[in-house]
Amino acid sequence: MVALDLPSRPRPLRRASRGVFTRFSRAFLIIFTTLSATICWNRESSPSVSLSPTNGLSLRGGASQVSEGLERPPLMLGGEGEKKKVVLNRGDQSTPMEGVEITKDYDYDLDHDYDLAVIGGGSGGLAAAKEAASLGARVVLFDYVKPSTQGTTWGLGGTCVNVGCVPKKLMHYASLLSESLSDAKKYGWEFEGGRHNWDTMRDRVQSHVKSLNFGYKVGLRKAGVNYMNALAKLDGNGRVLYTLKSGTQGNITAKHILLAVGGRPRIPKDVPGAEEDVPGAEEDVPGAEEDVPGAEEDVPGAEEDVPGAEEDIPGAEEGPSSILIIGGSYIALETAGFLTHFGVDTHVAVRSHVLRGFDRQCAEKIKSHMEATGTQFWDSWVPIRLQKMPTGDIEATLRHSNGSIYTKVYDRVMFATGRRPDIANLGLDKVGITPTENGKLSAKPYGSLDTGLHAVGDIVEGGLELTPVAIRQGEILARRLFGASNEDELDYEKVATTVFTPMEYGCVGLSEEAARERYGEHDVEVFLSEFSTLELAAAHRSKAERARKDKYDTEIGPSCLSKLVCIKSQDMKVAGFHFVGPNAGEITQGFALAVLLGAKKRDFDRMVGIHPTDAESFAALHITKSSGESWVAAGGCGGGKCG
Repeated sequence: MVALDLPSRPRPLRRASRGVFTRFSRAFLIIFTTLSATICWNRESSPSVSLSPTNGLSLRGGASQVSEGLERPPLMLGGEGEKKKVVLNRGDQSTPMEGVEITKDYDYDLDHDYDLAVIGGGSGGLAAAKEAASLGARVVLFDYVKPSTQGTTWGLGGTCVNVGCVPKKLMHYASLLSESLSDAKKYGWEFEGGRHNWDTMRDRVQSHVKSLNFGYKVGLRKAGVNYMNALAKLDGNGRVLYTLKSGTQGNITAKHILLAVGGRPRIPKDVPGAEEDVPGAEEDVPGAEEDVPGAEEDVPGAEEDVPGAEEDIPGAEEGPSSILIIGGSYIALETAGFLTHFGVDTHVAVRSHVLRGFDRQCAEKIKSHMEATGTQFWDSWVPIRLQKMPTGDIEATLRHSNGSIYTKVYDRVMFATGRRPDIANLGLDKVGITPTENGKLSAKPYGSLDTGLHAVGDIVEGGLELTPVAIRQGEILARRLFGASNEDELDYEKVATTVFTPMEYGCVGLSEEAARERYGEHDVEVFLSEFSTLELAAAHRSKAERARKDKYDTEIGPSCLSKLVCIKSQDMKVAGFHFVGPNAGEITQGFALAVLLGAKKRDFDRMVGIHPTDAESFAALHITKSSGESWVAAGGCGGGKCG
């Protein structure tokens, strides 16, 4: 007996594009399979059932796959509540049929159309769907982005791929090239010009994003996941209602349902003009021409239908000449950083502190570097009115905490004031789920909301709104549901992250403030060093003119800050790792493993650094903040010592 893997959902044959021979060979194989194959119960005295092509029998092996089917759920076999193993009777053959892959004997829940239904095609949803399918589950994934009033949609992959991490990292890289061009001249390269062309950059970024969209579709198809470009919601009792782009409605049942719909930009409702007059909503991404929806943002609300949030930038048809960014989040600072380096007059209005929740010293280090390179911060200012002018510009009125009022006209205004879970139209009332005060879902361990209902990603209370976290949550959940895994939940405290500002900031573990609050002021020791990257020190980068106090104030100052937060009572265990400097993401990822494994300060001291690098500094941290000594290095060998 050769076990066959029934497809997640019957799929029609691909278009006949390989000639007459291919069409006839496929037709012959389907007819042959229909006439000769039988489906047998994997038990004694089991009855046989004929299988027609429309039932979706699939032969897998090598590079070929043959399947034929109608647009309907997979073949259901068996009686009430029974689970049967589906196998192909090979008769007297003692070896596998040529070209057929012998797979596991999977158990199917015959009371439902699918074993897992995923609502949301972002990072967490895609990861869970593919992992579950690899373990033999029959999986359907619903994904849809309802067009905004501007008619904007994007492709499969969620916020990260389409209007978040990926395009912004590419634009961050593009902006760093401007500094590299300046450094190049100081290192002997001779060339003229160097003007930035927004259109060229936008097209390059969007082209790469679309290639990723296509890759995700291919990935789902290869995994055997049934991808449905449809808006879905819960209907209770394991049922999911969906609406296709054509307007056709339908429903399916699944033993397990996973919510992975992510979040939407939060635009303040108490600012007159914020919803009506501000061009640039997060989902309104000009240049995202694909109308194949596919992200965690599947139900755009009225707030997002008026442009004015962070994700308007990556695909904007024209780069702004000036912009006011409202908010001090990492998204606000990342966007402000790359726009400044593109030559945009960039202002950031911050109510209190930038990067709230991150290490305060490191956050201020980032802010001071951004100010030195030309970004203007409006500390303690908040918008009280936004008004669109006849020219299309935005008149922004801001108020200081001391009551002062200031008005300025900008080409564009962008809100980066956080995100809200996109759960309003999911039908949670049908399953008795009530969101928390933060609008999120309170999940039990491993993302369980209720029997058969689960959630991962940004919508889960107490988690981290990071792409790798959503991916890992989805994979762990799938393995526990379908692979009998007993792996533990993530340790959120030891998840590394990086803010991709012009001078990047990477961290893992506790901030200095959080450590002191938890362990007490006297149980925390902080080791640190501030220095300049060797290559940048030699290039002598200059401050932006608006940041200079006088004509002699040209030096930007140390580019890097290395910092370890240690707990005295735990034998100087490293509770927090922090680094501000070039390539912080790459540096932090490696050290994150050390922190995860419980490294202590003496482990860092035993390490021999790679010379001359910035990361080398962590092998030679000996000055403590409590000592009162200056931690600013005077040498010129980057993070290490030259002698």
